[in-house]
Amino acid sequence: MISVKNLSYGYGEEPMFKGANFFVAKNSKVGLVGANGSGKSTLFKLICGEEYPEEGKVEVSGNILSVPQEVKRDEKMEAAESIRDYLNPKNLKEDYELMRIISRLELAHLSLDDAPQYLSGGQKTKLAIARALVSEPEILLLDEPTNFLDTEGKLWVMNFLSRYPKTLIVISHDLALLDKNIDKILEVNLQNKQIEEYTGNYTSYLKLKKEKESLLVRQIHVQERHIVQMKKGWLKISHVKSEKGVRQRINLGKRIDKLESNLPPMPLEAKKIKIQLPTPTWVGELPLIAENICKSYGSKKILKNVYFDIKRGERIALVGQNGAGKSTLIKILMGMLVADSGDIVKDDKLNVGYYSQEFETFDFDETLIETVKEKCELGEQQLRSLLGRFLFPGEKVFQKVGSLSGGEKTRLSIAMLLARNYNLLILDEPTTYLDVLSQRLILEALKAYKGAMIVVSHTPDFVEELKPSRKFLLPQNKWEICRN
Repeated sequence: MISVKNLSYGYGEEPMFKGANFFVAKNSKVGLVGANGSGKSTLFKLICGEEYPEEGKVEVSGNILSVPQEVKRDEKMEAAESIRDYLNPKNLKEDYELMRIISRLELAHLSLDDAPQYLSGGQKTKLAIARALVSEPEILLLDEPTNFLDTEGKLWVMNFLSRYPKTLIVISHDLALLDKNIDKILEVNLQNKQIEEYTGNYTSYLKLKKEKESLLVRQIHVQERHIVQMKKGWLKISHVKSEKGVRQRINLGKRIDKLESNLPPMPLEAKKIKIQLPTPTWVGELPLIAENICKSYGSKKILKNVYFDIKRGERIALVGQNGAGKSTLIKILMGMLVADSGDIVKDDKLNVGYYSQEFETFDFDETLIETVKEKCELGEQQLRSLLGRFLFPGEKVFQKVGSLSGGEKTRLSIAMLLARNYNLLILDEPTTYLDVLSQRLILEALKAYKGAMIVVSHTPDFVEELKPSRKFLLPQNKWEICRN
């Protein structure tokens, strides 16, 4: 059971929650939703006691376990001698049961005797999810548990969670996979700083939210038209010099100011936000060719005699299950990894913009505006305007990169692609952390982009809307022509 009353909390002067209330009953299955950066992950920390409210109470009954969306350092994982010790410290499961779980999480290549400390961030996150599923706490909090999984892995995780016998709260952009088993949706409203409760499943929530926002938009438009009429009335009496006329004008001005200040903010989904990528610089007909690329890690061959090319302005989708070599190929093309053999030929005019779900290019101690400034020669006002289009308004630009949510880091990464006119974009899972609104914003920008593009994504609809001309299939090393 979780009870939250009059919760207020924030970073700096800007509140994240203001007098928020909600209740989660024992053995409920709850979806937690909201825009990137609205405070979903922070709410988990408050529930777990990792952060403390400025005002209000957070009451929790039952042992609790939380898995964040990014596991960078886990003290229990760092101290474990093996994956087995980390997953199963109380010997709750047999080895074959542990292997079945981690195999479903696409870690079948690991041994239970392996040390977990040297795994990638994505692999550590999967292990943390596996540990949570093994231990079955009374309250389980999962923050984007399907982020690093392909379609089959996502389905298995959500299937498993649908049968979870205790209290479960999930932050996920794949809640539709858990839809029929959800009892309640909690939405963190970024604009009014409240946590709104919707009884029923995710589909029901989407319908109710749409109806609620449509009504709000109509009410705002009615009030805006009323304010316009009042301003016209104010103009008509503005020339009156009598004492009575001056008094009427002052009173009417105060009423207009009060109505404008009390006007509710327009829902983010209703705002017409447009992002346009710059025109790419000229490059030759074949800006990038890779021939006979081979790459192994120890005895495991990841890439074997790969031939890859991309034409000017072409869009290519890299397709394959996790571990097939997609990210390895991308890093070789970028020059971040060295192939064991083979050649990479690049046009002299090639200018590559790169997005990675691991955020390797970020300095987490820098502010947003410092990070973008390093990539371009724009003035501060232009930089702030650019960041504002990616939903980083006002003082948000001075926040440290390390304090951003995964979705906000994604938006910042894509914003940085705007800073220069790249003629090739390489995007490795650009939708991993994004909420629905952010996905749509970035998709529309990429659809209008005129340069070449290589994209890896486990979101089929996202890839289809980009209309790639070809798909490169790994590990088959085969090309597939797309019919758009």
